[in-house]
Amino acid sequence: MANRIQKRTRDKRRKISIQSAKAKGRRLQQWTAQKISDITGQEYGKDLDIDSRPMGQAGCDVILRGEAKKLFPFAVECKSQEKKSIPFDWVEQAKNNTSDFKTWLLFIKRKGEKPVVVMDADFFFELYKEFLELDKD
Repeated sequence: MANRIQKRTRDKRRKISIQSAKAKGRRLQQWTAQKISDITGQEYGKDLDIDSRPMGQAGCDVILRGEAKKLFPFAVECKSQEKKSIPFDWVEQAKNNTSDFKTWLLFIKRKGEKPVVVMDADFFFELYKEFLELDKD
């Protein structure tokens, strides 16, 4: 009996359409690109130094060129999913895009929650050490 109830509950869950899933991912990429634009002062938009990569194309999810790439030297990968854990293949995907960048960042967002960032721990401590040194001044 319990198995039938579980099965019915599972069957009632609506699966998100591919189009909706891509739209969620695109919104996170655009949000991230806009935040990078705000912090660097570089313009964001089609064919500018900061751009959101079209869905389905290989490479970083946020395209950084020229001065924007110098000011924000991170390979950015964005994932908008409902998973409760972080699949490490996402981290590997972000790492694989770092050829022209200092390090990688992985932005993750769940419905109804704020985006979070995953990054290399050694790099985080380097940044924090620099922050503490700047804070002493």
